[in-house]
Amino acid sequence: MKMLSSEIKESIADEKISYEDFLAHYEDTFAEWVDGRIIMSPPVSLKHQDVVGFLESLLQFYVVSRRLGKILMGPFQMKMEVSGREPDITYVSSQRLDRLGDIYLDGPADMAVEIISKESRYRDTVKKMKEYESAGVCWSIGSLIPFVSRQNSIS
Repeated sequence: MKMLSSEIKESIADEKISYEDFLAHYEDTFAEWVDGRIIMSPPVSLKHQDVVGFLESLLQFYVVSRRLGKILMGPFQMKMEVSGREPDITYVSSQRLDRLGDIYLDGPADMAVEIISKESRYRDTVKKMKEYESAGVCWSIGSLIPFVSRQNSIS
């Protein structure tokens, strides 16, 4: 069964659960916790993995060589006030490494990177970005969706 909605199966449970319960029962699940609800995420494409891997290696080299902190590649939870999101790439500065736990970052990251695909466009550019901005996270978006102008359209 192929799901085409921008928000894959909004919640797998009708009732809200705590973040602690989410971590205890869904640690190995590709899902995010938003306002007490579990949001399932679809598998990512090979192109997505290639782009994330390339950016992660560049950021990793820069951050490690300058001892600036830590780069984490998703999925890794970032616990904010009302959500636990999994950015594609997360940067945590040296000053905030004490908030880095074994399975999640307790509080907003210094930077979150999201690679956008057709499936994730609304979720990443609207929902996640609002949460990131309100938590004070510096964020960046990369797109897998080709830019199409009227003069140079793809048929």
